[in-house]
Amino acid sequence: MNTECSPTQLEFHALGSREVVGRFDGGRITSDGGGLLLREVDQRLGLLGRLAACFTDYRNPNSVEHSVHSLVAQRVYGLALGYEDLNDHDVLRADSVLALLAGKRDVTGEDRERDRDQGYPLAGSSTLNRLELSTPASAASDRYKKIAADPPALDRLLVDLFIESHAKPPREIWLDLDATDDPLHGHQEGRFFHGYYRCYCYLPLYIFCGEHLLCARLRPSNQDGAAGSVDELERIVAQIRTRWPKTRIVIRGDAGFCREAIMGWCESNRVSYVLGLARNKRLQRALGREMAEAQAVHEQTGQAARRFRDFRYRTRKSWSCERRVIGKAEYLPGKANPRFVVTNLAVEPGRPEATLRKTLLRAWRDGKPHQGAAARAVCRPHQHGDAARQSAPAVLRLVRLCADAGAAPARTHRHPARQGAVHDHSSEAVEDRRSHPYHRAQGLAIVCHGLSLRS
Repeated sequence: MNTECSPTQLEFHALGSREVVGRFDGGRITSDGGGLLLREVDQRLGLLGRLAACFTDYRNPNSVEHSVHSLVAQRVYGLALGYEDLNDHDVLRADSVLALLAGKRDVTGEDRERDRDQGYPLAGSSTLNRLELSTPASAASDRYKKIAADPPALDRLLVDLFIESHAKPPREIWLDLDATDDPLHGHQEGRFFHGYYRCYCYLPLYIFCGEHLLCARLRPSNQDGAAGSVDELERIVAQIRTRWPKTRIVIRGDAGFCREAIMGWCESNRVSYVLGLARNKRLQRALGREMAEAQAVHEQTGQAARRFRDFRYRTRKSWSCERRVIGKAEYLPGKANPRFVVTNLAVEPGRPEATLRKTLLRAWRDGKPHQGAAARAVCRPHQHGDAARQSAPAVLRLVRLCADAGAAPARTHRHPARQGAVHDHSSEAVEDRRSHPYHRAQGLAIVCHGLSLRS
């Protein structure tokens, strides 16, 4: 019986005068050529080399084929190109372009020592898994997991990169705090169900300054969204002030971060803050006159109307002192939309109204979150589509490497700010929570000096 052989070339209908053919002699090809652009960036910044220096290698140098630098580079470039799972590297280990990105001179793997490894220039998933699961306490004596990350060094690196990106110390910087969900699809360690996100997830803490990631801490979701914020701020602020002693530091976040511990720490350490404040009946009564004025203007014009009030306020139990609160009385078509922030920023002399408008900006515009013109994209690992697979700055991917460093993954899909990702437990918010199954603390997009709180 004769065998029907496949042709070496497939011919398709022509396009005008052009022939359209399919051939199978292209050799080694890749769809990840864009990684070469990331490599050029790293060649200038030396980012991956500095990241690899945050690991200690206890392996026998005479038995090492994959250096720490190449392992870290392989994992980071893989994440940046959209390959999150370690299992992907069982196929990617044969990719010549990824081998080039990881710094391998033998990009085909033909010179590997063992026959079974020939044709595979990169490490497989098991080797990368040992890199990620090694711990500083056991790496020196462990038989397999002998590469340990230095978590404090990884933390310092993110802040150092931010500081080095400035030619001179800025007059003022704004640190944005945010917590979001990282959904889980198995029975991972530290798996808990979150009532607001309605899924099993982790609850990583992020701290950004503009586009610069300063902290990504992986946490279980059975805790307050602001948990650990003071420790991270203390570390970051101290490192920044060592280099920039005269720079003014302001932190901001939604109502999930309106906690006595955070505000008290800021007040004791010369740090300014602007934090969303969950509305309650007392706050709404304090804004009653302004809300009536806004409603009257709205009924006359048919347009959204806003009024502001600056006043002093203290909760009955949770706050240690009276603080400055700014209320925004906004009336939109068909509904009132009061918003509040608490801050220790001083009023600008002679310009109180301008200060209010600059400090407190509407959180929603046309039914969508409004967070400034340059809103940052934060990754959503569980979302699909082309946007979820866009390449991200490699530094956003670095923190995924070491679970002991408390790192949380970052992706590049824009995700709308969720109102009140964290429940507010102040006594004034009890009535508000009773009126809705999920208390949505008012997540404000507070924009000041061109910087925005991005989620």
